[in-house]
Amino acid sequence: MPPNAVSAPQAISESLINASSETNQNPKRLHEATTGVLFEYDAETIDGGLVKDIERLKKAEKRKLKLVWRNIIAFGYLHVAALYGAYLMFTSAKWQTMVFAFAMYVVSGLGITAGAHRLWAHRSYKAKWPLRVLLVIFNTVAFQDAAYHWARDHRVHHKYSETDADPHNATRGFFFSHIGWLLCKKHPEVKAKGKGVDLSDLRADPVVMFQKKYYMILMPLLCFVLPTLVPMYYWNESFMNSWFVATMFRWCFILNVTWLVNSAAHKFGGKPYDKNISPAENKSVAIFAFGEGWHNYHHVFPWDYKTAEFGKYSMNFTTAFIDFFAKIGWAYDLKTVSADIIKQRVKRTGDGSHHTWGWGDKDQPKEEIENAVRINKKDD
Repeated sequence: MPPNAVSAPQAISESLINASSETNQNPKRLHEATTGVLFEYDAETIDGGLVKDIERLKKAEKRKLKLVWRNIIAFGYLHVAALYGAYLMFTSAKWQTMVFAFAMYVVSGLGITAGAHRLWAHRSYKAKWPLRVLLVIFNTVAFQDAAYHWARDHRVHHKYSETDADPHNATRGFFFSHIGWLLCKKHPEVKAKGKGVDLSDLRADPVVMFQKKYYMILMPLLCFVLPTLVPMYYWNESFMNSWFVATMFRWCFILNVTWLVNSAAHKFGGKPYDKNISPAENKSVAIFAFGEGWHNYHHVFPWDYKTAEFGKYSMNFTTAFIDFFAKIGWAYDLKTVSADIIKQRVKRTGDGSHHTWGWGDKDQPKEEIENAVRINKKDD
């Protein structure tokens, strides 16, 4: 057991037990292979961690990768087309087309961050059906696979982070965790462990299952056809500018932003919550990915709807989006982590880079206390 760790009441996650009953897999063996937590009840310590030493499990088997040439050609074309789209943005595209492309980037980004990630993969909050419908539309625009499959793979990523069962195992290097994992066949362990992840909640959601069933019809329309036709119809944009700017450049950009969470945010940044894992706090990724770059915190407390300790909207637009819908009643049961639990975890496994906790912290500068504005102050 790690130093200062205290066991929580539950050791084997309910999600693994539920899944094993459906797939005839041994829940104990599935549990022994995990390197991370997924939901709050997966934690084995009171500060959200695992009791076992995970370092021995984090590895990448040396094997010859089987390339998927269809994907290599498709992504090769996409990036060349996106570069041409960037050129057209400076030479011939109308400003309305660029604004529209940005709006589609925001829409598709929220479909991943607020939808596939925080809602469906982590169940960090709940959403009423109008918000779920809106998010599944946004998610389809993003074209990063159906929310059902995205959430499945992401749950495996958290459960077996940086092992051969991790779809984008960061121990294989930056390129592999960024895009390489999509250019080759999955490791057999990814498929095997994927069958052991409980997806019953996703199957019970009619909105998710509708998208899954009709994805190959809805996705081309929302990701490619409409974004190309809208600029041509409403402000007489050329087909070339519509296709290469509003569609290709926009899609390529949001894909790479999402991939940076898997690559850059697993390599560059501080580790104030757990120095023993690769995910790090990356401000640049957080800005472009609407708050998904606070990755050290997220892998320690993946059930927090903010995916960060603090909910500063300027660097976490997704949190602002969810909070807005919580105010109008479409989002509810937002989960977060208490300051006390965070403090315990930082003291036990952090790298020492965490800032002050707030008012009264022993490291809070004296000048800050003296110059603070205190409203409705009362003597203690």
